[in-house]
Amino acid sequence: MMTDKQAITENIITDEMANPSPAKSMGDPGITPLSPSHIQNDTDQVRSEPSFVVVVAIDFGTTSSGYAYAFTKEPECIHTMRRWEGGDPGVSNQKTPTTILLTPDRKFHSFGYAARDFYHDLDPSESKHWLYLEKFKMKLHTTANLSIDTDLHAANGKRVKALDIFAYALAFFKEQALKELSDQTGGDFDNNDVRWVITVPAIWKMPAKQFMREAAYKSGLVSRENPEQLIIALEPEAASIYCRKLRLHQMVDLGTQTTQNGFSPTDNVGSGMTQAKEHVRRNRQSRTFLVENVIGELWSELEEGDRYVVVDCGGGTVDLTVHQIRLPEGHLKELYKASGGPYGSIGIDYEFEKLLCKIFGQDFVDQFKIKRPAAWVDLMIAFESRKRAAAPDRTNPLNINLPFSFIDYYKKFRGHSVEHALRKSNVDFVKWSSQGMLRMSPDAMNSLFKPTIDHIIQHLTELFEKPEVSNIKFLFLVGGFAESPLLQQAVQNMLQGRSRIIIPHDVGLTILKGAVLFGLDPSVIKVRRSPLTYGVGVLNRFVEGKHPPEKLLVKDGTRWCTDVFDTFIAADQSVALGEMVKRSYTPAKPSQQVIVIHVYCSERENVSFISEPGVKKCGTLRLDVSGTESTALRREIQTLMQFGDTEIRAMAVDVSTGRTVKASIDFLSH
Repeated sequence: MMTDKQAITENIITDEMANPSPAKSMGDPGITPLSPSHIQNDTDQVRSEPSFVVVVAIDFGTTSSGYAYAFTKEPECIHTMRRWEGGDPGVSNQKTPTTILLTPDRKFHSFGYAARDFYHDLDPSESKHWLYLEKFKMKLHTTANLSIDTDLHAANGKRVKALDIFAYALAFFKEQALKELSDQTGGDFDNNDVRWVITVPAIWKMPAKQFMREAAYKSGLVSRENPEQLIIALEPEAASIYCRKLRLHQMVDLGTQTTQNGFSPTDNVGSGMTQAKEHVRRNRQSRTFLVENVIGELWSELEEGDRYVVVDCGGGTVDLTVHQIRLPEGHLKELYKASGGPYGSIGIDYEFEKLLCKIFGQDFVDQFKIKRPAAWVDLMIAFESRKRAAAPDRTNPLNINLPFSFIDYYKKFRGHSVEHALRKSNVDFVKWSSQGMLRMSPDAMNSLFKPTIDHIIQHLTELFEKPEVSNIKFLFLVGGFAESPLLQQAVQNMLQGRSRIIIPHDVGLTILKGAVLFGLDPSVIKVRRSPLTYGVGVLNRFVEGKHPPEKLLVKDGTRWCTDVFDTFIAADQSVALGEMVKRSYTPAKPSQQVIVIHVYCSERENVSFISEPGVKKCGTLRLDVSGTESTALRREIQTLMQFGDTEIRAMAVDVSTGRTVKASIDFLSH
């Protein structure tokens, strides 16, 4: 890995130096590296795992959420949550919609189907005072400068703190799960006996992952004093862990189906999933899923070094992760850093909304959403169940119920009927049926899927062109959106038989079950890729002709180069679980009383100075060294950073006194 960092990379930066130098303005003389710096791998030290009685995983999705759990004494039994009150006809109710309702005075009222049904039954004059939120998880992915104060908008347009909403939702799951555990064990179940796992998309940036942890603290799920009780797991990794256990009867293998000219007869795509759904429906009565303590048949075909891709298609995001198998234990190594984007199934809802705007006018749709928010929710529920019926071979039209208040409000708003609007708009593939429905031709429905599926296929195509991604044996398609026959067919056409496509039967619960398995044994993921470059800001001795003159700082007769970025780990570098990088520094000025070490990060691999564009400060270590006058000639401050987990830890040690400070890296304060 890295050698002596005194040799700063040669590239001199000129025009970007317009940024004022942070070190000069901060007034603290800072630290300078003691050479040589060294790296220590603590991966062999077994991390003492705290003992828990049960692992509960929460899959907090964009469109639907749920939990599952397993007792550590019987890790092969994964229990999925009880049936929810309410539910949609024709949609499997193993998860509940990610919807939340607050009372007019902003207190938590209900979550999921209960929130939706209660909101729907409110009188319109009342409902506009209640705060109803759905699909709000995407805000964490799309907000560029996410912070603890980020806001969300409820259906009635009012603003609420995102942190409060996420904390309410987690508190709801905590209460549900503990209640169920208490009923099962016949006594009050203690939260301290639970290890919690929350899943997040792998492509989420660090602030979003930290935001989830902050929400967990606020909800009382875990306390700041005991952070190990919560693991933030990455969704495709959880899926990967579950797929290792799959037996042949628990999945559909699209790769083994006969293909003609590279295209499979369309009925294969849907029919495999239909059988799978039937199988899942029969097993639905039992909410306990047995994970045999064996490696599944597919997995036993994999050899050392074999690669596979997990494509996790959720409601909000699509995550692509490339894993490699390491034998004998079958551990997983992340080969290529997670990629993807906001191309989940809610993209289809946005396309439907755009279609409504085209027919009825943007001004009407915006107005209707605010004036009749419950009816708008109804309309989107009606669309949701028809959306699931879209398939490549479908020939008959799909009918979508328009709520009465939509038809009524449109007439008041425009002075003419909905039917008139449809005739007038030149959208020829959507018709009006006399029963008060929009009739969409299959092509019309499929066109709503196209932009989202095209994005996914484009990402997959780019991924398969990367050298690290050659010879992929399997492609696991997971997440709720993976049930879509249109998506399955598109992936099949793109791959042209280059790798087998595997879809687990209970594809919407794959991540949840995998997250439970991960909580039972977090060491199964051995190597990850660092998404960012991390380092600290230091002073180096100024070298004429090598360092930019504007970086020169003269202190007590010594010439320093300021703002040097001392890299701990570079973006996309492989990091073993629990890997420690250790560096030694000395105060630039011996009389310093407080030593401040700033931690910086960047998405670029090579960073020379902390003042370069895109370099952000993400943490601070403050070490008070007053009152401990050291006799040593040069005081040594050791900085340690631990990587390889989904979150990063940092600490600094004053070697002469043994005094230590820990820092959690803060990505949310600006």
